[in-house]
Amino acid sequence: MSQESPKNSAAEIPVTSNGELDESHEHGFNRDLKRSLPAGLGLSETQITSHGFDSTKEGVTEAGMFQGSPAPPLPSVMSPSRVAASRLTHQGSDLMVPAGGQRTQTKSGPVILADEIKNPAMEKLELVRKWSLNTYKCTRQIISEKLGRGSRTVDLELEAQIDILRDNKKKYENILRLAQTLSTQLFQMVHTQRQLGDAFADLSLKSLELHEEFGYNADTQKLLAKNGETLLGAINFFIASVNTLVNKTIEDTLMTVKQYESARIEYDAYRTDLEELNLGPRDANTLPKIEQSQQLFQAHKEKYDKMRSDVSVKLKFLEENKVKVLHNQLVLFHNAIAAYFAGNQKQLEQTLKQFHIKLKTPGVDAPSWLEEQ
Repeated sequence: MSQESPKNSAAEIPVTSNGELDESHEHGFNRDLKRSLPAGLGLSETQITSHGFDSTKEGVTEAGMFQGSPAPPLPSVMSPSRVAASRLTHQGSDLMVPAGGQRTQTKSGPVILADEIKNPAMEKLELVRKWSLNTYKCTRQIISEKLGRGSRTVDLELEAQIDILRDNKKKYENILRLAQTLSTQLFQMVHTQRQLGDAFADLSLKSLELHEEFGYNADTQKLLAKNGETLLGAINFFIASVNTLVNKTIEDTLMTVKQYESARIEYDAYRTDLEELNLGPRDANTLPKIEQSQQLFQAHKEKYDKMRSDVSVKLKFLEENKVKVLHNQLVLFHNAIAAYFAGNQKQLEQTLKQFHIKLKTPGVDAPSWLEEQ
């Protein structure tokens, strides 16, 4: 430690008595650095930033040993600006360094979004929204019609046919209910007559002095029970045919009528909407609404016309089928009742054969598979 190491003149920064830096040494350092730069490159083309010791900014260069003699050209130190640094940072993010150490640059370009995948929840929400809007309009139309404020589309001829059909259905249901009551009472009477005939037959065997009288009554009650079973078969066949006509054929037509009435309410609701929009002002905001309302109105008009046509066709076929079915069933009912109360057993049996009615013999079970073999 006897000999001090030579001090670097470039590293010494003299300070004046006022605590300020001595600018003469700074100018001398810049002059020496200018000499060391190659020809054609002046200080005006470089940016050298000197900082204090307390500065943490970039561009600080450490001064080495200065010999005063010309030295090899030193690389110029450039202080990049913040904008350039941010650009370099973004460019560096596009560089990928694999495990081998070789850099490959990925291509960066505009991001192309694929078609948006349909969301089932959004589709259901849209369906609920359309259903709610349609229900609101139809409910408003129904209330306005009941209050007498709204107008409704009426097909007089078709409405009259529908009213007649509903009235006939009520009457046919009444006939069906009475026929079922008659069948139940007749079944009880036949069952009673059969028991009474068995009782007379038993007494005819045990009472020798009244053997013939009990025997006559037994045969009569058994004959009445047999004829009653034949009549019961005819009545049950009549009930089954009328029940099919009322609860299936007519009911199916009335379901189509209900769909027609719903289509009519929707048609009137959207027609009223379109009329209200046409009465209002026409500007850039209302024209799209009017066009959309016109499209919805046209769609519901086509649906209404189709349903009206379907109802007309079904009513026509129903009338033809009803006449044919009721004609046969009424003839059967009349002939069977007349033959039964006239005591004409042959005519009663002939009536059943005419309508291909097979009676099930009471008290006789179906043959077993051994008997069928």
